[in-house]
Amino acid sequence: MYFPSYRMRRLRTTEQVRDLVSETHLSTDRLIHPLFVTHGKDVRTEIESMPGCYQLSISNLVAEAMEVFSLGIPAVLLFGIPAVKDEAGSGAYDDEGIIQMAVAALKESLPELLVITDVCLCEYTSHGHCGIIKDGYVDNDITLEILARMAVSHAEAGADIVAPSDMMDGRVAAIRNGLDGEGFINTPIMSYAAKFASAFYGPFREAAESTPEFGDRRSYQMDHRNSNEAVREVLLDLEEGADIIMVKPALPYLDIIYRIKQETRFPLAAFNVSGEYSMLKAAAAQGWLDEKRVVLESLMAIRRAGADMIITYHAREAAQWLKE
Repeated sequence: MYFPSYRMRRLRTTEQVRDLVSETHLSTDRLIHPLFVTHGKDVRTEIESMPGCYQLSISNLVAEAMEVFSLGIPAVLLFGIPAVKDEAGSGAYDDEGIIQMAVAALKESLPELLVITDVCLCEYTSHGHCGIIKDGYVDNDITLEILARMAVSHAEAGADIVAPSDMMDGRVAAIRNGLDGEGFINTPIMSYAAKFASAFYGPFREAAESTPEFGDRRSYQMDHRNSNEAVREVLLDLEEGADIIMVKPALPYLDIIYRIKQETRFPLAAFNVSGEYSMLKAAAAQGWLDEKRVVLESLMAIRRAGADMIITYHAREAAQWLKE
């Protein structure tokens, strides 16, 4: 039997050789840890559908963030659960709102930590939608004014990056104008540019208490059947001033991540969402999968597809495993 002179297996013989020729690298400095913050004292409520994730009061949030940072994870993404919700989501821009107080506490205790805030109304509205309802429909343009006000309030509290996830048309431009008008010209916008109306968000809605009271979000989040539309969404957000773009979810949309990276070459984030997290946790709990291996393989796949940074609930565990 004759073999070609070049054998692919030669560079797979040992771990040292495999490491030497590896094309994609996963490191803790590319991870962002999402955290849920709520009112109260000494609150640490585990989220049933997301084992290992918690709703945290501010003091516990700070302690959690310190541990995350000590593992080499440079950034957290905050989601707030307000004490009171209303139709206008007014708690979203309250100077003494849950996110505003949490950001201030984090920056005081751990100024080196990069604090990113989610900018969306779904956690703050009584109806659970991402904008203001008018005649049974989310009113795009009225919502923009509130989103801009919300982003400015986060920046005033000390947020390093604001991340609009609402999927209203024109939100990046509205937020950019709002930030610049208040002197926050150096505050970057991480836009959820291609956010799909996905069934993988289910556990998050329990965690953030943001399930829509009626209907769904398909009139503003993207149709999962569309790829070209994702490119158009991203290009529009870049024209409006986005500094970092995001694809959400990650694993079912690796083709979108790859395509967006190839077409823009802009800094790209991918959100490894709650449903992706919970599936692996459930399978690992049953003994059906090796949790460490499947988590690291999944995160590597997201990096390989083109993501520069990964928002993931696995961040803490991944950071510990990467140190082993």
